[in-house]
Amino acid sequence: MKKKKILSIENLKKIYHTKQGEILAVDNFSFNLYKGEFVAIVGPSGCGKSTILSILCGLEKITKGSVTFHNNATIGYMLQQDSLFKWRTILDNCLLGLEIKKTLTDENKQYVLNLLKTYGLGDFINNYPTSLSGGMRQRAALIRTLATKPDILLLDEPFSALDYQTRLAVSDDVYNIIKKEGKSVIMVTHDIAEAISMADRIIVLTKRPGKIKKIYDINLSNKSTPIENRKAKEFAHYYEQIWKDLDFHV
Repeated sequence: MKKKKILSIENLKKIYHTKQGEILAVDNFSFNLYKGEFVAIVGPSGCGKSTILSILCGLEKITKGSVTFHNNATIGYMLQQDSLFKWRTILDNCLLGLEIKKTLTDENKQYVLNLLKTYGLGDFINNYPTSLSGGMRQRAALIRTLATKPDILLLDEPFSALDYQTRLAVSDDVYNIIKKEGKSVIMVTHDIAEAISMADRIIVLTKRPGKIKKIYDINLSNKSTPIENRKAKEFAHYYEQIWKDLDFHV
């Protein structure tokens, strides 16, 4: 079956203008995202990973190149921090995007309630964020992002604020929710293992200006959840190759 493009990026370039002169952040970045695909972007700090997400969601302007969303695909952006408002209940936090877009109908509210119940937060809809664990807060943040029914999810270091054990568990939760809801994903992460365990493809960027150094198709035996995927026999090979590509120097 032919894969359907949901997003096309061609020859993307981003230049920042500062008092010290021009800074070329991203250069000649091109790739296609397909429906239902999970793509991770890794690269050295400051190479333009988050800049690419900011361009895709309209927070930054393109200097050169093009971004095309096919069939009017829409996006949802999940930030590094859960950014839940402490004075709003979990339900009210999850309804925020619908309120901003002025699309808070009874039907859409019921959709959000169903998401909360399906993914283990049904008993906490009237709780405030401070009473929830970090993992539960992150699940709530994802449901808030899903509330507006985006076709593409942009995840910017979504687990970086969590401790290691919670990070593993929540990556499983988030992955399962995304797959069950049939979303296409672009995730930025510094964590190579996280990228391998979750993504169908991994884009490795060079140092700034960020250019594509290599794209890996991740083919793991008995592909399952992120935690189980770390046990695959191919995992260590991908990790070693990507680590070499990133060319870290301590």
